[in-house]
Amino acid sequence: MADEKVKNWTLNRQVNLSVLLQLVFLASLIVGSWINLQRQLDLLQHDVAILIQDNRQFHQKLESFSAKVIEYEYRLRALEENYAAKH
Repeated sequence: MADEKVKNWTLNRQVNLSVLLQLVFLASLIVGSWINLQRQLDLLQHDVAILIQDNRQFHQKLESFSAKVIEYEYRLRALEENYAAKH
């Protein structure tokens, strides 16, 4: 009976070539995926930096246009008041 328990719990410690090849293939897939993710993150970081720069430029142009609109509103109001005073 003791021999049956020993036989049930023994493991085959041999590692065959196919298992080694599968482990190497799995490791290469993991490394390849990691490298691809790093490349994608670099591209994304570049794109986000460009978007931030474009957003800043757009914001500056918008502020400039807003200032021009206010300037033209004051001019128009002054012209209207001048015209109303003359007529």
